[in-house]
Amino acid sequence: MRYRALFDRAERYRQLSYGPEDRKRGMNAATQVGLDAALKDVAATIAYAEHRFGPSKVGVVGYSWGGTSAWLAATRLRPAAAAAYYGGQIARHAAEQPRCPMLHFGEKDQHIPPSEIETIRQNHPVLPVYLYDAGHGFKCDQRKSYDPASAALTRARTLEFLRNHL
Repeated sequence: MRYRALFDRAERYRQLSYGPEDRKRGMNAATQVGLDAALKDVAATIAYAEHRFGPSKVGVVGYSWGGTSAWLAATRLRPAAAAAYYGGQIARHAAEQPRCPMLHFGEKDQHIPPSEIETIRQNHPVLPVYLYDAGHGFKCDQRKSYDPASAALTRARTLEFLRNHL
C-alpha cells in the first residue's frame, strides 16, 4: 500500500509549524510512512529528473528526517550528489556505501549525540562531515535553534558542492 493511503485527504496536504503539537504530528507521520516508503518517492523524483535533465544533473538535499533520506538516496539510489543536514538516523546506516554525499551536523544537537557522528566518521574517514556551533535544525529560520552564521556557511558549502558535482 502506498504510504499516502495512510492519511486522509486533509492530513495529506497539511502544512505543519514548529510548535510542539505539529512537531509531534510530523514525527508520527514520519514514523507511519517509514524511510523505505519515502525513499520510493525520492527514487521516482530522481528518475523523473534524470529523464528530464540527464543523470549527471540530479542532486538530493534533505533536512532532519529528510537528511537521513538524502543519505539513503546516496547509498541506495545513487544521485550525482547528496547533501544531508542533521540526519538523525544516518549512524544506523553508516555501514552503507554512499555516492557523493556531504553531511552537516550541529555540535549542540540534542537529538544526535557525538558518538553517532563519530560512527559515521569511522565508517567513512574521507567523507566531508561538517560540524557547526549550533543545535538541531540550525538552518531553519522558523526554529529557536536557527543559527544564521551556520546556516549561511552550510548554504555556501552545499551550493559549491552541488556546483562541483552537478
